[in-house]
Amino acid sequence: MKFTLSWLKTHLETDADLATITKKLTDLGLEVEGVEDKAESLKPFIVGYVIEAKQHPNADRLRVCQVDTGKGILQVVCGAPNARTGLKGVFAPVGTHVPGTGLDLKAGNIRGEASNGMLCSARELGLGQDHDGIIELPEDAPVGQSFVEYRGLHDPVIEIKITPDRADCLGVFGVARDLASAGLGKLKPIAEKHIPGSFKSPIQWSIDDSAKAGVLYTAGRYFKGVKNGPSPQWLQDRLTSIGLRPISALVDITNFVTFDLCRPLHVFDADKVKGHVAMRSARAGETIEALDGKTYTLEPGMIVIADDQGPEAIGGIMGGLVSGCSETTTNVFLEAALFDPITTAKTGRKLGIQSDARYRNERGLDPQSEIWGIDVATRLILELCGGEVSEVTSAGTIPTGTREIAFRPSRVSSLGGVDVAPAKQKQILIDLGFKVAETSPERWSVTTPSFRADVEGEADIVEEVMRVHGFDHIPAISMPRAGTMPPVAVTLGQKRVQQAKRLLAVRGLNETVTFSFMPSPVAAMFAGNNALVPLANPISSDLDVMRPSILGNLLMAAERNAARGFSDLALFEIGPTYLGEAAKDQILAATGLRVGNTPRHWQVKQRPLDAYDAKADAIALLSAFGVPVDNLQLEAAAPPHYHPGQSATLRLGPTILGQFGALHPKILQALDVKGPAVGFEVFLERLPAPRSKGTARPLLNASPLQPLERDFAFIVDAQVPAEKLVKAAKGADKALVTEVKLFDLFQGGSLPEGKKSLALSVTLQPRDKTLTDAEIEAVAAKIVAAVNKATGGELRK
Repeated sequence: MKFTLSWLKTHLETDADLATITKKLTDLGLEVEGVEDKAESLKPFIVGYVIEAKQHPNADRLRVCQVDTGKGILQVVCGAPNARTGLKGVFAPVGTHVPGTGLDLKAGNIRGEASNGMLCSARELGLGQDHDGIIELPEDAPVGQSFVEYRGLHDPVIEIKITPDRADCLGVFGVARDLASAGLGKLKPIAEKHIPGSFKSPIQWSIDDSAKAGVLYTAGRYFKGVKNGPSPQWLQDRLTSIGLRPISALVDITNFVTFDLCRPLHVFDADKVKGHVAMRSARAGETIEALDGKTYTLEPGMIVIADDQGPEAIGGIMGGLVSGCSETTTNVFLEAALFDPITTAKTGRKLGIQSDARYRNERGLDPQSEIWGIDVATRLILELCGGEVSEVTSAGTIPTGTREIAFRPSRVSSLGGVDVAPAKQKQILIDLGFKVAETSPERWSVTTPSFRADVEGEADIVEEVMRVHGFDHIPAISMPRAGTMPPVAVTLGQKRVQQAKRLLAVRGLNETVTFSFMPSPVAAMFAGNNALVPLANPISSDLDVMRPSILGNLLMAAERNAARGFSDLALFEIGPTYLGEAAKDQILAATGLRVGNTPRHWQVKQRPLDAYDAKADAIALLSAFGVPVDNLQLEAAAPPHYHPGQSATLRLGPTILGQFGALHPKILQALDVKGPAVGFEVFLERLPAPRSKGTARPLLNASPLQPLERDFAFIVDAQVPAEKLVKAAKGADKALVTEVKLFDLFQGGSLPEGKKSLALSVTLQPRDKTLTDAEIEAVAAKIVAAVNKATGGELRK
């Protein structure tokens, strides 16, 4: 929203300077985004007089001008078609920075003729878009005078940011009202004098049943015998100051009222309107050529203003070219309507039209502006274009737009944190346009103005009082402490996330951050038997479902890296996965992926990655959080996105803490990832909480006796997992057996088909005395018996 300081002062009687006004605007919530002072950039430009303009001897389209600058006569080569003897224009001397082009003027020689300066167009000065010719000033313009002083351009342009709920400040009058309520001056009321019509309008409004949900009320007046031409200079200056291009008096009036009073209007060339005019819903396939020169295809549900021949305007958004006003217009029909904001917004989005009218209509207009908006526009049209005006024609019902809210003045202190005297609260609300009835000292009845649809309850009224009184009056008070020590701010889950990131980074994996959603074809590969969770409003058409596993995101990242020459890489991400729409189906997973080969090292031969590399990552992560990894059950039941023969889950009792393995070849092929690729998933929220160990160190239970090792080789079926042997050997004598390791696997040779040999190293740690041979043999017998019972294995002879 832009406006000039002088424009603001047409509504606000104030002596406040620019700095005070801009600070107060931001304090009121109307954040100032910038202030542009054209006087500073146009300071070097002066009024010049063309004493003589003759044809350039070496160029058909150039003229050599002798320009009187008030301090001397300079020669200027000019290409403007209106450069002529006797013209007064805007002269820029050598060394001037031209804001419209961004160039610095230098003395030059053009086709053999010296040129010392420039005669400027409106666009070169940044005052408009006209560049067909140089600016022509009146004959009484003083030669040599500063152009800024002559045109009165000491008028800064203020730009403010308007939040969607403050539609009332999309007009300069609304901004002035807020400043007046804050004590920065006195608000000048709108001149609402009604001008009666002298005849009945030949065009009568009607609202079709198909449009009643999209149009609440519409009004209009017919003008005959008007003279449409350039608008007066003050009006053109108002519009050009905020970046609008003056078109004609009739159109400029509607644009001015839109920005001045936040009342969008439209004018039709009445002679181009054929027959009956109505607000109705568009018909399928109807088209309209709008004022922006584009043709739009309309749909049912979109509101149009139509005559007997078809749509003349898109309701609340933009007029049509077919009935637009021109310099030949003599009869005009003025329209002011109250459109449904949601319908307007939907239409604008579908058609892709951004207009000043749409911007205001979709945020909600003051319903009462239907009355005074017509009167203001009527007065301006008659003053600037003449003519005769009809009676007002209307259709629909104007809603009151007001609410009655019970308000307790004490709530300003309890909600706002600062004491404001009730008398001041009342005055603030009255200045903002509210009506206050004091039913009792503790309870008031506050009626909202029609232009403040955003005020819905008591808390909103508190906010209005607080922002005008000043949020900077709220004292800074520290929150009271609940105890001697502050409460813990970081939860166990948050700590584990940070610890997991550090551990995985130390193990050589690089952290990634990806979206929590992915394409549904990719998600289907990782969902298994779980239902996909679709997005109602995806940010992209291909990212349409929530991810059931982070591995899909990491594999797609691996493919992008491989395409750029990074084929061997290790990635991880910690984030949520979604196995369903219920809250319990959202699981926080630490997920890692390794692709290609192991890192090159002079001591170790490089090899392709395998499932054991992923297992090592998962076990390291679980160990760091105190999970008893020796008690984990390894089960070949990983989800289908893993290779069925090279993957497993990690269980602690019935709870799956993680899963790892090589990725399925079909998934690698579908995502164009050149394997091998292995990955793991550890579900952080399922990990058991650490046991409280207190502050004392645990008792050191070291034995003074030497441990001893005994090796056992068992022949078992090829399908028997080594884990069963290790657990059986450990459980044979829990007092003596402290460690069991698998150190050899042998198949083939003299072994029967379908059998394998697994060799275990068992550590025995005596505590009370040195073991005798008989005691060692007894323990060995227990180990053999336990393994035989658990796996059917026999000691290899």
